[in-house]
Amino acid sequence: MNKFYNPDIVAFLLRICFGGIMLLNHGWGKFQKLTSGDLAFADPIGLGPELSLYLTVFAELVCAGFVLLGLFTRVAALPLLITMAVAFFVQHSADPLVDKEPALIYMLGYLAIIFLGGGKYSLDRMFREK
Repeated sequence: MNKFYNPDIVAFLLRICFGGIMLLNHGWGKFQKLTSGDLAFADPIGLGPELSLYLTVFAELVCAGFVLLGLFTRVAALPLLITMAVAFFVQHSADPLVDKEPALIYMLGYLAIIFLGGGKYSLDRMFREK
């Protein structure tokens, strides 16, 4: 293994960054919106605004927390990838790239997490070794 590249460290850093930032900057705010009773939300794929909000909170809060911890990492990253794909390709499709760039970056980050998995420093690995 190259001494400058350790895939387990890369997986750890990706999980911490993409899971933590999504949870704190996006998921927590939408969760507070949901618990306050404000169910107004975008309906980009025709599921209804309330269901869209519930699914987004599930992805951006619950799944992001699992990614952060490295628990069910690949499975948890999939709803996040789908949520960001909907944001990029549907909700912000008419926006200039600069406005939809965050969704693209998140989408690519979750794709990398799906390919890498949780890595050595994850709860997935801890439970697998027992």
